[in-house]
Amino acid sequence: MTTQTREARSTPSTLTPTVILCLVSVYVVWGSTYLAIDYTLDTMPPLLMTGTRFLAGGIVLAVFLLARRHWLPTRRQWLNCALVGGLMQGGCVGGIAIAERSISSGLASVGIATVPVWTALMAGVATRRWPNRLEVYGISLGLAGVVLLALDGGLGGGAKGSAVIIAAAISWSLGSVLSQHLDLPRGPMAYAGEMLAGGTLVSVAGLLAGERVEHLPDTAALWAWGYLVVFGSLLAYSAYMYLLTAVRTSIATSYTLVTPAVAVLLGAWILSERVSVLTVLAVAAVLLAVRFIFQGRKLHDVRDTNDH
Repeated sequence: MTTQTREARSTPSTLTPTVILCLVSVYVVWGSTYLAIDYTLDTMPPLLMTGTRFLAGGIVLAVFLLARRHWLPTRRQWLNCALVGGLMQGGCVGGIAIAERSISSGLASVGIATVPVWTALMAGVATRRWPNRLEVYGISLGLAGVVLLALDGGLGGGAKGSAVIIAAAISWSLGSVLSQHLDLPRGPMAYAGEMLAGGTLVSVAGLLAGERVEHLPDTAALWAWGYLVVFGSLLAYSAYMYLLTAVRTSIATSYTLVTPAVAVLLGAWILSERVSVLTVLAVAAVLLAVRFIFQGRKLHDVRDTNDH
């Protein structure tokens, strides 16, 4: 049994203050990163932007942890970090950056909202613990909500970009499930290792694809990149990876159902964008979906307690 799996099984899946704080961080921060990525793409290539973002975050976190006497990953753990980081940061986040060159950030967030479906299927195959009825209702209702957002916004995009974003969602789901079963470092050093290994792989892929930064990115892109490093990578990514060890995957991945709604609400608040009746219904559907998923988690907890 691996370190991460032991932690996942020994940690109670109750909504502790730490879990709630991590959920709020992921919900809000990753709801805004699609817009930040869009700003960076004006003057930065997608894969190099993604790779350097995670490399920077990984270096900062690793230096901090080493100063606090944490151990670096073993050779085997580095390979596992590279696999998880390559799938989640390269396949997913890099895929989002590539897709946003041809589709809107809103449509990208809608495509990533399919993550709970893919994760539930993969987790079911790996553990034989399939989503219960309430969790299925929640996932279905959440997907309906993000479709309403797509229809309300008239989100356009090419077939190629849409295909890339679905592949990105599958890649993130696979990385999330594998992270719970592979031998990874204990605690936050796992997140640092994944960002370092994944960021390196994405950067090398960008260079091999011919990407270059020939001119200094503009001010908006630099600020957006810095936001992605500090909040999108250091804060939200670490919070998400912690959630995967502390709660069921249906809870951890519920952020993908919330981020499109968060993006709409932030747009209405900061940019005074239009909020229609359809938007209100979509946001309400997403919030109700999350409630179903959390109620489903409680039902699983009760059954697990009775089994023991």
